[in-house]
Amino acid sequence: MDLTIYQADAFASRLFTGNPAAVIPLEQWLEDDLMQQIAMENNLAETAFFVPIQQQPRDGEEGAADFHIRWFTPTLEINLCGHATLASAFILYSQLGFTKPVVRFQSKSGVLKVTKNGAAYEMDFPSWKPEKISDYPENLETILGIKEILGVYKYRDLLVEVATEAELLRAKPDFTALKKIPEMVILTAPGTHVDFVSRFFAPGAGVDEDPVTGSAHSQLIPFWSDKLNKQQLSAKQLSKRGGDLICQQLNEERVMMAGECVFYMKGTIRV
Repeated sequence: MDLTIYQADAFASRLFTGNPAAVIPLEQWLEDDLMQQIAMENNLAETAFFVPIQQQPRDGEEGAADFHIRWFTPTLEINLCGHATLASAFILYSQLGFTKPVVRFQSKSGVLKVTKNGAAYEMDFPSWKPEKISDYPENLETILGIKEILGVYKYRDLLVEVATEAELLRAKPDFTALKKIPEMVILTAPGTHVDFVSRFFAPGAGVDEDPVTGSAHSQLIPFWSDKLNKQQLSAKQLSKRGGDLICQQLNEERVMMAGECVFYMKGTIRV
């Protein structure tokens, strides 16, 4: 069986920046084990698979979707992924002839809408506001290689706040120790030239440091929107590759994050 595979750099305006994602369009689902093996072989932060939904939504219809989408890291299936959703929408519009103004994906986190706006793709995602917690590993500062934690918050992931962008950049996590923590970890601080900056660590999911993480911004946007009393926000993920996001707190339930995407590769997988 031959499958077409695409690869694109998401949250990027030039090649070799942002977060690379593999995108594999399907007519029907493969076995879960096979999709996981393909994701492991790709060895990218995420591989997205999507299949068309036969009963298509009418224009303006809410709640319906054009495609089912699923995302796999090299080691597990994840419930929400921003950059691979952006890459999937980009491939649909740029390579597969999709022409509707909005593409809707049905996912394990509900319906995700992506609107093409010039070179950018605006993603309507759930708002996951994290709540402050006190029950976290007492040696978390040592594990993350930072001097002082201002606060730890949680929704899906642990969100760890530090004082400055410089402190965030100096962090040198112990990935062996971090892998023993069940949650993925977001490190965040106020930005020097943007509203906030972040880094994202998920060694337990097979990704030591993710270049740009859309799902983390489902938590970061409501956190910083409340903290800064702003609905419109600019963000940067300070990984080695780096990534820029335009963000908005739409309401209590939804956020918007937008970015560009760059085509890298089209190929064939034989399984």
